[in-house]
Amino acid sequence: MPREEKVFRTELDPIDFLRRTAYIYPTKIAVVHENGIRHTYAEHAERCWRLGSALRVRGLQPGDRVATLCPNGPTMVEAHFGIPAAQLILVTVNTRLGPAEIDTILEHSGASAVLVDAELEHLLAGLDLPGVQLVRVDDTGLPSDPYEQLLAEGSPEEPERWVTDEEATISINYTSGTTGQPKGVQYSYRGAYLQALANTASMGTSADSRFLWTLPMFHCNGWCNPWAITAVAGRHVTVRRVDAAQMWEKIDTEGITHYAGAPTVQLSLVNHPAAHRVERGVTAMMGGAPPSPTLLARMTELNIRGVHIYGLTETYAPYTVSPAQEDWDELPAGERARLAARQGQAGIAGEIVRVVDEGMNDVPLDGATMGEIVMRGNLVMTGYFDDPEATERAFRGGWFHSGDMAVWHPDGMVEIRDRSKDIIISGGENISTIEVEQTLAAHPAVLEAAVIAIPHDRWGERPKAFVTLKEGATAAEDELIAFCRERIAHFKCPDAVEFGPLPKTSTGKVQKYVLREKEWAGRTSRVN
Repeated sequence: MPREEKVFRTELDPIDFLRRTAYIYPTKIAVVHENGIRHTYAEHAERCWRLGSALRVRGLQPGDRVATLCPNGPTMVEAHFGIPAAQLILVTVNTRLGPAEIDTILEHSGASAVLVDAELEHLLAGLDLPGVQLVRVDDTGLPSDPYEQLLAEGSPEEPERWVTDEEATISINYTSGTTGQPKGVQYSYRGAYLQALANTASMGTSADSRFLWTLPMFHCNGWCNPWAITAVAGRHVTVRRVDAAQMWEKIDTEGITHYAGAPTVQLSLVNHPAAHRVERGVTAMMGGAPPSPTLLARMTELNIRGVHIYGLTETYAPYTVSPAQEDWDELPAGERARLAARQGQAGIAGEIVRVVDEGMNDVPLDGATMGEIVMRGNLVMTGYFDDPEATERAFRGGWFHSGDMAVWHPDGMVEIRDRSKDIIISGGENISTIEVEQTLAAHPAVLEAAVIAIPHDRWGERPKAFVTLKEGATAAEDELIAFCRERIAHFKCPDAVEFGPLPKTSTGKVQKYVLREKEWAGRTSRVN
């Protein structure tokens, strides 16, 4: 459909970042992969255009969903541009999930094609995927690679700009829901574009930036950084898995200036034997859990600037940022770190977040009264794919409800203290407690189970299960953990199981807060 020409407006489209950068910087290095592959922006753009074109040649139609099941690498960067450029919708699947969970996502999204890494192909082996085209990615760049053969079928010509409605869906990201069933979070072209620009402001990226991909691109489209780094003509340096030794090697040999990840990534980096002060400085975007004062102090020693962000899959990830204030320079290091560890306030593309009571009234800005964080505006999803009821619940009162309980400080910054959703965030991964409970309940010896988050030094939070066994039945802790590991992703399985009757209300509802009080005793916050 031809787009309506307006002198004063073009629809916001993050694919335009690649169009511009490849035009202005065709010989600049765009992507460097751990296997030695180096693509210029001209080469990278051609590969993106070929990908989208080839998928259309193979019969996919506008609006069809294309899933990826791949670790970080050139393919994942290319997917973020080539797939939407061809009027298709990107669905990045978490590579840490099990076959049953992946099957649910592919079925719900209605994926017409899947790009699957050779190392992960076994996850699809037993699935019934009628009509779904599978393309194996060997991640070699060689002509024998089935993915390279796919690209060869496509046209290298830049496709026409097609976006006539910037609120159209560019991608669907699946997140653990409180029901245990994953929900497909829809990102718009407008939201992805604005989040990318907001990231460049938060991180201070430029054409000289070299971004190390330690953050999985399947997480909220890499927090929209595939588009953000391309927007400033920066360099994508990709590695298949997070390894602190390799990170330090890339920091030194590739001149890394920026990276992003959960606190676990930061901890592994700063505590590695190869850790050393980086004279040019490195900026680290941190999310998933608040950084500790100890971590922030160590990062400062190494000349790594931490940018603490907070958000959810439903908000394109980094909705708020915790900005340093000039008067903090006079404060002791511990106090500065405490202030920096707060969730802060909206970035440049978002509206100011509120903390509200059950009646949607703002709580006092006293740093003590608890309420729920709510958001609205450009950086909120357009809704859950094919789930209007869940969307309506999430948007009640005209705001997106985060499920995170926080206080609102006198300086306007917010700080999370607890969660109202049955969600555990462990090492940056969302875990539905209900999903784990339902898995445990499937064991023949289990009568009922309750799962909560408990603090963990490395992962921030981990699941712990409280189980009541059926009368006369027996089961050991390691047996139940192994039972879970056979059925759900390993990172979701409980670290510990405690047996006994569960605390309940007079109506029989499990009192999870009683369990949390015991496990979090002595802490002011129920979020680690």
